[in-house]
Amino acid sequence: MSLGAPEIIIIFVLVLVFFGGKKLPEFARGLGKGLKEFKKATKDIKDEIESSTEEDSKKDN
Repeated sequence: MSLGAPEIIIIFVLVLVFFGGKKLPEFARGLGKGLKEFKKATKDIKDEIESSTEEDSKKDN
């Protein structure tokens, strides 16, 4: 399920109505930081799994 242009516009309008124009940059900044932290966490987990797999592979040889 993906978001198209109409859905994104509706979400933007709702955010604008609920938070107002003055708080929108603050909201976007917080959302950006949250996404950055989420991506970092998923990358760290992926790296940990790959590292663990490589260690197991070396032990088997």
